[in-house]
Amino acid sequence: MDYLKAELLENGYFRQEQLTFADCDRNQNVRVAALLRKAACYAGYDYDARGLTHQRLLERREVFLFSRAAIRIHRCPRAGDLLDITTWENGAKGAHMQRVYELRDQAGELRAAIKSDWILVDPESRRILRPSSFTAKPIGVCGRVIDCPDTRKILLPREGAEDLGSRAVVWSDLDGNGHIFSGNYGDIVWDYLPPEYQDRVPREFYINYSKEATLGETLRLTGFREGDAYRMEGLGPEGLCFSAMCLF
Repeated sequence: MDYLKAELLENGYFRQEQLTFADCDRNQNVRVAALLRKAACYAGYDYDARGLTHQRLLERREVFLFSRAAIRIHRCPRAGDLLDITTWENGAKGAHMQRVYELRDQAGELRAAIKSDWILVDPESRRILRPSSFTAKPIGVCGRVIDCPDTRKILLPREGAEDLGSRAVVWSDLDGNGHIFSGNYGDIVWDYLPPEYQDRVPREFYINYSKEATLGETLRLTGFREGDAYRMEGLGPEGLCFSAMCLF
């Protein structure tokens, strides 16, 4: 059996990964949740390979939280596909550090691309830090054009929204930070989409992470239809937890 390849790059990280049924929906198309999970995981793989593990960053009181993501699906990856996934840092803008990704098949075709924004936080005080205060390493800049739209702020209009019900935060949602893992929000969105959208492959997806949602809390979900777009938000006890938009 051939081993999957992995390589630490000067300003990035490359790793091969084969999609499984667990990454895909009932039609064997990759789930948005799986793409969000890979975005989070590959950022971790990059820093782990440089010796900047989560524990090291905790000790330095400099940890990253996922803030926003934009995904463009060029040709939907499917179960069994072997993908070359590469991530690069891409500088900072305002309070956000940026990271980008490409997912290519073995013919070199771009199947999906992702842009993401991260905030730097002191894990003890929960205070947001400026990117310039990050001392663990210089932040790199990606020198290539990523065929994906920029992240964006997602808002729902005050009128015309529909009540989608509520969703309790359960034990299996939680990650090592004690809140819903960022990738799980993709499944929450798809679970509460109107049925006519659920089997469709989005061409673009956007998400904003606003507040942590923790065990025992309940999210109240609302949605808004707008042509080939559907917007959704989840409100927790302390306000907006996430907002998302799917473009079909």
